[in-house]
Amino acid sequence: MSPLDDTRVDLGTPREIRLVREYDAPRELVWKALTDPAHVEVWWGPDGFTNTTTKIDVRPGGSWVFVMHGPDGKDWPNAITYHEIVAPERIVFRHGEGEDVNPDEDFASVITLEDLGGDPARTRLTMISTFKDQTTRDFLIRTVGAVEGGKQTLQKLEDHLERMARP
Repeated sequence: MSPLDDTRVDLGTPREIRLVREYDAPRELVWKALTDPAHVEVWWGPDGFTNTTTKIDVRPGGSWVFVMHGPDGKDWPNAITYHEIVAPERIVFRHGEGEDVNPDEDFASVITLEDLGGDPARTRLTMISTFKDQTTRDFLIRTVGAVEGGKQTLQKLEDHLERMARP
């Protein structure tokens, strides 16, 4: 099985993309990678993308404003506005192109972290992104590769967690 196949995808709900992946890492380490500004911009985004952060404030009402730079040179403005932060288990946010709400294009996401225990410690990450309607979700899957990009992003998180765990 290739690493990208380690991410389970569920499109069973018409407005959602659900991605689930398990990591050989304690939940607190995964949480740190998701919320610490020094880490999140390193791994976030599909293969070949890098990020430049304008601001990041991980708290309810805070935001992460950044530009994703594609391997083709195209820049993609992004803004994540955090609605709920429950350390170390849940993050709820709105994802759009800017800090102003755009209900036609923005989508909501919920990331949950489940402590699976074990030795070594394991964590299950579930990310559910909910779109305005199925047409919007399917358009993003088709045009920007939302599912494949999500799988690549979660693989990059795994690679980063391995680097974080090294002494």
